[in-house]
This record gives sequence, C-alpha cells and structure tokens, in this order.
Amino acid sequence: MELQYGMPLNLLDWAERNRHQLKPPVCNAAIWPDGNYIINMVGGPNTRTDFHDNPTEEIFYQLKGNAYLNIWDRGKFERVDIREGEVFLLPAHVIHSPQRPEPGLCFLIEMRRPQGALDALQWYCPVCATLVWRVTTQLQSLVDDLPKAYQLFYTQSDEERRCTQCGTVHPGKDYDAWHRLHAQAQERG
Repeated sequence: MELQYGMPLNLLDWAERNRHQLKPPVCNAAIWPDGNYIINMVGGPNTRTDFHDNPTEEIFYQLKGNAYLNIWDRGKFERVDIREGEVFLLPAHVIHSPQRPEPGLCFLIEMRRPQGALDALQWYCPVCATLVWRVTTQLQSLVDDLPKAYQLFYTQSDEERRCTQCGTVHPGKDYDAWHRLHAQAQERG
C-alpha cells in the first residue's frame, strides 16, 4: 500500500535518526514537510529572546525533558511549564517564547498559514516588558524562515535595540543577559 505520507512511524526513533537537525537557532525539523499541517520535532536545549505571535494555534507535546513558554500578557511576562509527557494547546495570537533549557524532545503541530496570515517575531525589554522590535513574515517554513527573521533583529545596532520606555539596550540573542536583566527587574519589583 502506498500512502502519501507513508506508514506510521516511531517518533522517538525518527528523532534519534534526525538529532543532527535539532540544533539552534530553532532546533527543529519537519517530520512531514508537505502536508496540511506543519509537524515538527523540536529538540533542546535551546533558549531564545524572541517572542512568537502565531496567527494559528500550536499543539506542544513534550515527549522528553521539560520546557516552558514565556508568555507576554498585558504588559508583563508569565510562565507556562510543559513537563515531560504533557500536552498543551496554545491559542492563536498568544505571544510566547519557547524555552528548552534541558535536553528534550517536543512534538509540535501548527497549521499552515493561509496567504495573508502573518507571523510576527517580537523582542521585549527584559526590564519593563515594552516592545522593542517586531518583524512580520509570511511563514512557509519554521526551519528556513525563522532564522532569517532573527538575523534582522540581531544585526540591529544598540541604539535600534534600545527600549524607548526605560532606555535598556536589548541584549540581542544573549538569553543569559536577557534573563539576568529580567530577574534583576523582578527583584526590584
């Protein structure tokens, strides 16, 4: 029998055979690249400073290890933990930043974007949570398109990454610096 997407496969075996593709900056690989859904395996560790505004829902199934989403909600950051074995449905347009601080695997399902439904990547000030920079794109491939969008921000000058509200310079892709500034701001209240 010939099926368009093949026969059932073992996700963990597939991930092991494709581990070399699960590396930064996005750490993911398409399992079925040409279906009606975007179906990816995402590896860790990986930490990011960008926040994703997806016009469609996302399903996270954390197969191995733990991860969390930083969510920007009404001017502040919240955290949603996704532990090994848990599944989470993220509504469309919830601005989020996936964080995978430990080795792990996440089965990620997203809808293909209809023409005109734009994804956005956003970077927020770690001190006051003000939007510093935003880029929109007609996403075709997470693996190919996201790194290009990241580079648009990471190549900006310090002045272009400066928060208009508090003057903090966003540290670009340096998650440790972003996290340190954010933690210090939280301690100050």
